[in-house]
Amino acid sequence: MSEQQDVISELGDAGVLGAVRWAYRSATARSLESYSESDGHDAAWLGNTRFTLFRNRLDRVFHCERYAISSGDGDADLDLLYAELSKTDIQTMPKLEPGLVVRSNLNGSPGWALGERRLLLAACAFGKLDKLPWPQRSPTKQRVAQQRNPEPPQPSLFEIFADDEVGGLEEALAADRALDMTTFVVAHTLDPLSQQMELVLGRARLNTGGGPAWHWRQDILGIPPAEGGRRIDGTPQPTGPDTVPDAPVRLRRPVTEERRERANGEQ
Repeated sequence: MSEQQDVISELGDAGVLGAVRWAYRSATARSLESYSESDGHDAAWLGNTRFTLFRNRLDRVFHCERYAISSGDGDADLDLLYAELSKTDIQTMPKLEPGLVVRSNLNGSPGWALGERRLLLAACAFGKLDKLPWPQRSPTKQRVAQQRNPEPPQPSLFEIFADDEVGGLEEALAADRALDMTTFVVAHTLDPLSQQMELVLGRARLNTGGGPAWHWRQDILGIPPAEGGRRIDGTPQPTGPDTVPDAPVRLRRPVTEERRERANGEQ
């Protein structure tokens, strides 16, 4: 199994990908709802607001920061958890166990971790995900993009030298840029005019001099949605149209009518 398959399977089964998708959809919808050029908003306002709300929604669905639950009861403090969310957001919010995902910032960059896998956020221009210029991003993101790709085996600059000449230099360089845990990037875009969005998870590739921005990436929006876990009341949900055909029914005519028809020679 490839790293991509392994990561997507683990995070998908744990509900993490569904939670990220919910958080981004919620943040984007609220950002666009509040956005107004007439009120002086611009692309910078929209980008900052989207990022802030995305971070907030991730903390909510993962029970982190101010939404952390100390009692172990996942249904505690719902007033705080649901504050300012739309009814749709509340109904569709995935239910994850508290402590499954924890905050794991990296050099001040907001991050969330499941086990030894960390997720960081990165915004990008719509349609430019594959050309995302990591060398122009923060030193933290550059360091994330420098992580050694475990597969396929990458050719090394030192392979032309004898092992005894290289010594442990390559390992020392790799160790120098190693992070405390394997870190992936959740990259997101939004076209405010068409309101189209992109959301991917992948292993970033330091594309110095151009080239692909990812060793691999996965479209999160294209993954089938997980079930929502919360309801604000006990109102039954619509069940949709009944596609089962009705049983054939034959109306029985009155006896007097049958006699009259026989009398008229109709049978």
